[in-house]
Amino acid sequence: MTRLFFLFLSVIYVAVIFLFAGSPIVSEISRFNPHSLLHIPLYGVLAVLLYQSLGKAGRIGFFLPGLIALAVGIGDEVNQLFTPGREASATDVILDLAGICLFLFFLSQLRNVLDKRKRSNG
Repeated sequence: MTRLFFLFLSVIYVAVIFLFAGSPIVSEISRFNPHSLLHIPLYGVLAVLLYQSLGKAGRIGFFLPGLIALAVGIGDEVNQLFTPGREASATDVILDLAGICLFLFFLSQLRNVLDKRKRSNG
């Protein structure tokens, strides 16, 4: 049931990314985000949502959500090629990847700490 909930959140999150690509809201946000740094938390959160929805099968469990999140980031940049007033950027994809890696790294560290705590208490 939890996985289904996170899968639903992941799908909604991806839809919002694509739906807002041509929105005036993005233009407003970009005034406060000149270097596209919001890509880091945006895609990091997506990777965590995907991780929670796809399961937690060891180290490989971090690879698939990261790969899917990166594919969404690349797809978003391709979408922006066809969105009036927007342009695609390889830098944005690199920032997406940075966010994905950072968030999944922190999640793996948190998971390791929680697992150690559970073993020592159990």
